[in-house]
Amino acid sequence: MTQTLKIYVGYDSREDIAWQVARHSTLRHATRPVEIHPLKQPALRELGLYTRGADTATTEFSLTRFLTPYLAAHDGWSIFMDCDFLVTRDITEILSLLDPAKALYCVQHDYTPANMVKMDGKQQTIYPRKNWSSFMAFNGAHPGVKALTPGVVNKETPQYLHRFSWLDDADIGELDREWNFLEGEYAKPEALPMCVHYTNGGPWFDDWQKVDFGDEWRAERDLYLAQAAE
Repeated sequence: MTQTLKIYVGYDSREDIAWQVARHSTLRHATRPVEIHPLKQPALRELGLYTRGADTATTEFSLTRFLTPYLAAHDGWSIFMDCDFLVTRDITEILSLLDPAKALYCVQHDYTPANMVKMDGKQQTIYPRKNWSSFMAFNGAHPGVKALTPGVVNKETPQYLHRFSWLDDADIGELDREWNFLEGEYAKPEALPMCVHYTNGGPWFDDWQKVDFGDEWRAERDLYLAQAAE
């Protein structure tokens, strides 16, 4: 029996269309069963799974992302990705790349941001392992992941969580850059990446129309809107 790949997408109430396009593009290309859920902070608070106080993070899912393996509630792999993603091929291809000995896989970016101001006017922050946590594959069977409980997510510092201080470095696997291609930070490749991440701002913002792969995002949005109107 084919296992369903559970995918959790960060949800921000200011960027609903970004979530809708990320979901639509993922479903449209998947060749195996996938479940896609938005991480909505108010719902997680209502369930008592997220109890941290208000913070000044850029997005509403800055720390709720680390609840992904707990919410998946199985020993298989689960995926988290930010909402500002466009998935261009079959995301379930990732399952053939994952070693069950590892706790987590991500793209291990090492870069200095090209833009110091983000799409919402907020200042960029520079910190170790920046954007590693914007796309993560969690191994639900690994002890290091099982230990990532809501208690840990609600208690530990953002730095501890985002820098994967809760894991041994040897337990972190590396994905190719195309699984979390940072638009505007890396030179545009000839081939369309698996996952385009509009980390500085995407075409759903008026001032971010001329981004690389903007036409592809708008085409996906139009497909979503046409389907939603049926």
